[in-house]
Amino acid sequence: MAVPRSLARPLADSTFLRVYVLLALALVLTFGLALAGFAMIDQVRREHYREQLAEAPMVLLANQVMEQPVALREEWLAQRAETLDIGLHLYERDSLPLNYFQRSRLEAGRVLIQPEGEHGWRLQHLIPGEPRVLEAVLSTLSERQLRGLAVGLRQWLERVDPDQREERLKVLSATALGVELSDVPPEGLDEGQREHLANGGVVIRVLPESWALSLHLQLVNEGGPSQWVQVGPIKSFEPMPLSLSLLMLVVMLLVLAGTIYLIVRGVEARMARLELAATRIAGGHLDTRVKVESGDFLGRLGMAFNGMAAQVQSLLRAQQEMIRAVSHELRTPVARIRFAVQMVEDMTDEESVRRQLTGIDGDIEELDGLIDEILTYAKLGGDQAHGMVLETEMVDCRAVAARVVDALAPLHAHLELSIAPGDDVEVVAEPRYLQRALQNLVANACRHAESRVLIRLHGESRAIRLDVEDDGPGVPEADRMEIFKPFARLDNSRTRRSGGYGLGLSIVHKIMAWHGGSVMVDDSEELGGARFSLLLPVQPRSHSREPR
Repeated sequence: MAVPRSLARPLADSTFLRVYVLLALALVLTFGLALAGFAMIDQVRREHYREQLAEAPMVLLANQVMEQPVALREEWLAQRAETLDIGLHLYERDSLPLNYFQRSRLEAGRVLIQPEGEHGWRLQHLIPGEPRVLEAVLSTLSERQLRGLAVGLRQWLERVDPDQREERLKVLSATALGVELSDVPPEGLDEGQREHLANGGVVIRVLPESWALSLHLQLVNEGGPSQWVQVGPIKSFEPMPLSLSLLMLVVMLLVLAGTIYLIVRGVEARMARLELAATRIAGGHLDTRVKVESGDFLGRLGMAFNGMAAQVQSLLRAQQEMIRAVSHELRTPVARIRFAVQMVEDMTDEESVRRQLTGIDGDIEELDGLIDEILTYAKLGGDQAHGMVLETEMVDCRAVAARVVDALAPLHAHLELSIAPGDDVEVVAEPRYLQRALQNLVANACRHAESRVLIRLHGESRAIRLDVEDDGPGVPEADRMEIFKPFARLDNSRTRRSGGYGLGLSIVHKIMAWHGGSVMVDDSEELGGARFSLLLPVQPRSHSREPR
């Protein structure tokens, strides 16, 4: 079984395959961005957690260094380094290779944390009131370091009187860990832990319910009650909270939705251009073409559409040219026949011959009118007509109606042609074509009226309406769209009785389309026959306008 050529296209030319690929890329890209976002947020949170852990010990060590005499600082740092199993050094601030942001963080009292080796860390903190930086280098965090820092804290607090300890604790309480001083022993300690505190030891309590630990130590006051210090609780690093995860998920979905919207919007925009071109061609603009930007499915559809439009335009142009050529060619034999009839009429006085010649002359007049109608319709319906410019001006509709009545009344002496009284109505239009449209409607009404034809003028804020009513048989509702087609001859009493060429109403429809208006037909409430209405939009005064 042969595969149709339209189905044998390579997959690379498939618009829908491209859309699927773009959607897949959007999913992968969004997923990658989400992973990168999660990793970046997790990295920031880890750095913030390390800074919180390091802040209180570095503040304590910096304040202890500040209290030491300058000459004894190196010796004190060496002793503390051995006790804590970390490297402690003191540097001039300007001697360190720090960038602008690192210097700003140091001057703001924050701790700088940098990785050291595979598992170690380098901590730096500015000595309060001095241009010196305390640096601590540790390879790991152990219980020995925690106990050593707690012992150092107890010694630092015991150097001052009990009433001055609160001032020192305020320095540490400002950190993220939190340090509290109490006059009562901490709750939850057993007898052995209390005895260990009384002997100068440090108790490290693990709080499994909150994945945290706290440090407790006891301050002995000579001649007074003891005090207890609690550091922490020091919480372990928590994974990303649910609220933040949900926020990241929402952001990821929004990014994905936006990406899909942009992809679908591109396809929809191209389809909208096809729809617009089809609408314009349906409105008579046969020179409309679709811009082809690719060779995919929509591009091929656009090329096929352009080919179809060109073919239709070519056929209609050939049809219009043939109609004009035939009509022009018919004028010559018609003129010769008319001339011959006149010669015969001058050569005989017989009444029977003159009656026949009068009938022939009427037929020639009717044929001449048909040729004129065909030429007019060809001019209005040709695709080149859309390039013409209407010379519009402000037209007095009552004056136009009066001229039409004056022209047709002598031809239909048995009918009463009148214009309903009312206000004057003006509209921007091409005077000659507007009169032609109204005259065609009145002539059509005269052919079908029993005794009366009435013209009404209505002026409204957005449109004006010109009604032509008659007291004839009217137009059946099922045929009210057909009568505006060229050469339409409805099989009813209205058309059988009156004849006509079937082009007058088509010309009216074309003229109204040129002006951006419309023509419609319904029943006349007053006369009982048909009512044809010309609807024209109210527009600003203009001297020229391109037909729609």
